[in-house]
Amino acid sequence: MLFKDILGLNHIKNHLATSADAGRIPHAQLFVGPEGCGTLPMAMAYAQYIICGNHGGENTGDNQSCNMKFGSLSHPDMHFAFPVSNSDKVKSHAVSDHYMEEWRQFFKEQPYGNLFDWYRLIGIEKKQGQIGVDEALDVVKKLSLKSYEGGYKVMLIWMADKMNNAAANKLLKLIEEPPNKTVFLLIAEDEEQIIQTIRSRCQVLHFPPLAEDAMADALIAKGLSREEAMRIAHEADGNFNKALDLMNNDSEDLVFEKWFVQWVRSAFKAKGNKSAIHELILWSDEVSKTGRETQKKFLNYCLAVMRQALLINYNVDQLAFMRIHVEGFQLQKFAPFIHENNIVTIVQELEDAIYHIERNGNSKIILTDLSIRLTRLLHKKAA
Repeated sequence: MLFKDILGLNHIKNHLATSADAGRIPHAQLFVGPEGCGTLPMAMAYAQYIICGNHGGENTGDNQSCNMKFGSLSHPDMHFAFPVSNSDKVKSHAVSDHYMEEWRQFFKEQPYGNLFDWYRLIGIEKKQGQIGVDEALDVVKKLSLKSYEGGYKVMLIWMADKMNNAAANKLLKLIEEPPNKTVFLLIAEDEEQIIQTIRSRCQVLHFPPLAEDAMADALIAKGLSREEAMRIAHEADGNFNKALDLMNNDSEDLVFEKWFVQWVRSAFKAKGNKSAIHELILWSDEVSKTGRETQKKFLNYCLAVMRQALLINYNVDQLAFMRIHVEGFQLQKFAPFIHENNIVTIVQELEDAIYHIERNGNSKIILTDLSIRLTRLLHKKAA
């Protein structure tokens, strides 16, 4: 992966290349950005830049052997850690090395992919992956060895916000004082989930959502018309992973839309209507049968819809990017029910549900309770 292969983000490419050319390579960096903004491809291009010595602006590709090893993700001085869990393939003590074949496939096919895409690929979408203490011990062991080719070695930790406290504490000293010419590249979407002692030891680089023009150009190169590419780029809101899913009609948001509309319609009918309450319970039962990662992703989708509805209600349509494709449902007609008297409570209820699901609460009970609370909140009058 070369800098020139990454969409947009020229200011970040220039910053990383210039710093490397000047010999200012921090021993620990934290790349923070929303889903689909390109943190993983950028980290890979940066690692290739410093290990293969392709200095002087853009990667030149002069070091052909090194670049070929990076192309197949098989360079001996490039190490990876990412969230995993036990599965049919790995019965116990799962670590990243057990899933390297799948990781190579994931990066080749979905470099802008999200955590759910990764879990689905390795067959743990109904579990919650993590970077645990077994992984941390593996990292310590790998980095205790000398560089295979005598230069830099890089440890890339993808989704470092899924690192548990035991693993974080095990790696703390190593991140603070790594061996000579060892670089940590941590990637996260929510830096607040990383313990402060690790964050304070990293140079943090924040990534913005991708520009619409950069995404549209990439979609046009894949065969879309400019009009369709611009429409999808706008709807994706800086998330190239979502743009690709929308292009291929493969977005999990299409399923979430149906769940959301069914949920909201039942909630509107439920006031004083016993049969509608039964519908809400059946809905909660259906969603609770999916994996916890799916449930959390759906509730985050609901948060996004509520925020978009509020923007529309207060006539800030230029910031409203979301479309709901379910027949007969219009976000503009739903928007007046989301207002200053209920938005804060709705957001709090959704965030609480995510918190409890993440901590292995009974999802059917959590979703049923949330449904009943949502019913009351949607019927609340605006000021």
